[in-house]
Parts: sequence; structure tokens; C-alpha cells
Amino acid sequence: MEMHQVRYFLAVAQLLNFTRAAEECNVTQPSLTRAIKQLEAELGGDLFRRERPAAQLTELGQRMHPLLKQCYEAAAGARSLASSFKSGEIGALRIALTHSVDLSVLIPHLNQIRRQFNRLEFRFQRGNSREVADYLKKGEVELGIAAEIEEAWDRLDVWPLFTENFELVVGKDHRLAGSRTIELDDLRPEQLLSRGYCEHSKRISTNLREHGIDVDHSHEISSERDLIELVEADIGVAMVPRSSPVPQDLKRAHVAGLNARRTVCLYGVAGRQRTAVANAVMRMLRGADWREITG
Repeated sequence: MEMHQVRYFLAVAQLLNFTRAAEECNVTQPSLTRAIKQLEAELGGDLFRRERPAAQLTELGQRMHPLLKQCYEAAAGARSLASSFKSGEIGALRIALTHSVDLSVLIPHLNQIRRQFNRLEFRFQRGNSREVADYLKKGEVELGIAAEIEEAWDRLDVWPLFTENFELVVGKDHRLAGSRTIELDDLRPEQLLSRGYCEHSKRISTNLREHGIDVDHSHEISSERDLIELVEADIGVAMVPRSSPVPQDLKRAHVAGLNARRTVCLYGVAGRQRTAVANAVMRMLRGADWREITG
């Protein structure tokens, strides 16, 4: 079945006249009639009763009409979309981030890239570092952002973006709220909130445990939003990356002696063709000045 056959069928079904339909489709009437006969042969029956003064749809023609119309409109939509992508009128970005990387680090760059396209479609995926690596492997995303991917894959390209410290976050009425810097010993009586979804969670816990801080009875948190609400309620305190946004009423403090830093990296797949949007975002992120985020 060819799309021009379907187009001729739809024209005759609308006009109920082969001559006028041929004029509408800008073809000769014999060409249009031949194409419809070929379509009828493929479908196994007549689509029209060729009567005068007007052609009429047969029972088969009536049943096939909505299906062929939907098929033609879908094909026309696909061609239009492909043309828009090719011309750069529409762009798409498929990117994966680990749970510990806040989307706010991308927002200024996404706003900038939006101005380069009339229409831009984003698809964001979330997961742990292993899941982000799988998204990249399977081609479900073009770029990944993570603090650490331990996947040993020779096609994985890695570009470090920025390195940042972890800080303590407490509620506004907490006893440590007025301190810019605290000592590890100050954390001994505190109830900690553990960000189990963070790639560096185990590393931080090990470091705190070495200084005699009880991390084995901390609250396990599965999302940044839950963590913020618990800190605001003064149910616990948390160690978060410098780039993690927190409400203004919460207080941050540097923890002296805490051995906790992470490097957030951009990941791609070597040798795989990327869209114009992905290439533009990659250049933008690699050339960005991250000092405002890292403090």
C-alpha cells in the first residue's frame, strides 16, 4: 500500500467524483483510477461503486475510510515532524540524572538552549548511577549527569563539570543554626538524615563513623524533598552537596575535618551520533563557569 493510493482514495471519498478528485490531486484521471484499482486489489474488494452522476463508497470502502484516513494523517504528521527536526525548527533532548544531582544545575543552560529552537522537547530520566549507565548503553538518553558512575565501559565518555563540598543543613531554630563552621564533634548528639540515593552516602557515613558519630541509627531518606521537610521540622540534620538548593530559612554550615567532596560529571557514548540539541548542551555544560554553584 502506497501513500499516494491512500491520498487518491480519500480525495474520491470526499468528492465522490473521479474526475474532480484527479484534478484535486493534480494527476490524470487514468493514473488516479489505476492507483485506486491497485489499492482495491490489495484490500480484496471494491472500494467504490462507480455510478453516475456520483461515485459511492461500498461497504468495504466505508469501513476502510476511517482507518485509511488515520493512516494517511499519521504518515503526514510523521513527515512534518521529521522535516521540522531536520530543519532545526524542533529539537529534542534526552538526558538522565542521578537522584543526587539537582535539576537546578541545568536550568540556566536549558533556558539558554531554548532560545535557539522554535520548539524544544525535553525528556528527563532519573536513577542511580548504574541505571544512568544503562540508559546511556541502551540509547534511551544521549547524555547523563552523575557524581560517579563506576561502570567499566570503554565507550563511556566522561567530562568533569565541577567539584564541590558537602555541607551540614539544619533548621532555622536548631542549636547550630548560627554557626558558619562546626566541628565533627558537634554532630555527636545529632540525629542524622541519610541520603541513601546519593553516590557518596556510604563514603560520608564511613568518614563520620571513623570520628565516633552514630550513623547506624540515622533516618533513611529516599528523596531530597522529604529530606528538606524533615530538616524544616527539626527531625534531623543532613549532609548535602553545595549545589543542592535549600529553602532560605534553613541554615548551612561547613564541617571542619569532614572528608567529603564529589565531582559531578557529564557522560556520553563515544562514537554515537548526537542530535544538534545534545551537542549544543554538551558544549554549553563543558564550557560553563560553575563557580557560582560550587561557592
